[in-house]
Amino acid sequence: METVQHILVYLILGMAVAYLVYKFLLPKSLIHGSKKNSKGCGQDNCGCS
Repeated sequence: METVQHILVYLILGMAVAYLVYKFLLPKSLIHGSKKNSKGCGQDNCGCS
C-alpha cells in the first residue's frame, strides 16, 4: 500500500509542476499559437484601434 501512495504523490507533484510551468514559464506565443494581431484588423489601416 505504501508503494501506491508514493506513486500517487509523485504523479500529483508532476501534474502540479507541469501546471506551473504551463501557466507561468511558457511564452504565450507557444500556448495560443502565433497570433500577432489579436484584434483581427489585418495589416492595413482600417481604423479599428
